[in-house]
Amino acid sequence: MKLSARDAKKFLARPEPRPAALIYGADPMRVALKRADMLAALLGPDAEKEMRLERIDPGEARRAPGAVADALRATGFFPGPRAVLIEEAGDGVAPAVAAALGAWAQGDATLVVTAGALPARSKLRKLVEGHPAAVALPIYDDPPGRAEIEAELARAGLSNVERAAMADLEALARALDPGDFRRTLEKIALYKHGDPAPLTSAEIALNAPATIEAALDDVLRAAAEGRQAEIGPLMHKLEGQGVQPVALVIAASRHFRALHAAAADPAGPAQALGRQRPPIFGPRRDAMTAQARGWGPRKLEQALRLLLDTDLALRSAGQTAPQAALVERAFVRLAVMARR
Repeated sequence: MKLSARDAKKFLARPEPRPAALIYGADPMRVALKRADMLAALLGPDAEKEMRLERIDPGEARRAPGAVADALRATGFFPGPRAVLIEEAGDGVAPAVAAALGAWAQGDATLVVTAGALPARSKLRKLVEGHPAAVALPIYDDPPGRAEIEAELARAGLSNVERAAMADLEALARALDPGDFRRTLEKIALYKHGDPAPLTSAEIALNAPATIEAALDDVLRAAAEGRQAEIGPLMHKLEGQGVQPVALVIAASRHFRALHAAAADPAGPAQALGRQRPPIFGPRRDAMTAQARGWGPRKLEQALRLLLDTDLALRSAGQTAPQAALVERAFVRLAVMARR
């Protein structure tokens, strides 16, 4: 039978013994994580050590369909539930799965099969969905909801989270793939180990994966906040790191467009920035909120025109001035505008 998205989440969290479970979806990382979660809940933490989990290659299952049924009936050396796993399967393993389901008896191991995106006409999918006791669990690319994030927090040992920090985690979960999000939570958990204080937005920002925007944030913030004296040294540092002038202008245009959208939003800059993708949170969001309020929509439009002119000058065939100098001059002019 095919489980709905809600029932699939419940089953993966607390799986009950079944002849077979097919976990499939377009994102291999999401499928792998759900498979790992299900096997951990079904078999316990020591299944690999106790040889209660047997892996069969899809090629072997195709060549010898009876091997899967034999593995399900085998008796283990250690007591406890058992499972047989076939990963990255396709319709070629359908005969082996059919034979295993036909021979399955109470007390046999559970067959777990993972696959990529399977169309409705897939033989493997039809086989499992048509069986009265086996389950098919589609994994979609939807971002994790609040309940899933809370479950991941509990897994990572994080229970004390500020409300604003939880909103930032939800935004981060929408921006990262599941594996990166889980690793970020593990990193945060290590950072907070032994600290009883609530998790804050600033701590999330400190441990979140670095981005190009984060690397350029110092010089963009200096320009947006009118700190003219800092622009030259920061520009030389970025130039030494290999950041191209065109990339600086693109990043600055993106930054000031975000400020303009925030400044013009009727709900206010803070809420507008909270809806940005990728998410802006922590001290960076506070700084950009203050920048949007300080500039206002009209001055930000002037800043965007300046950046557009600079971008066109950089791309002009007749331009002879050093590109880095053009960008630095534009950033200095922005800093002067910020102080007016």
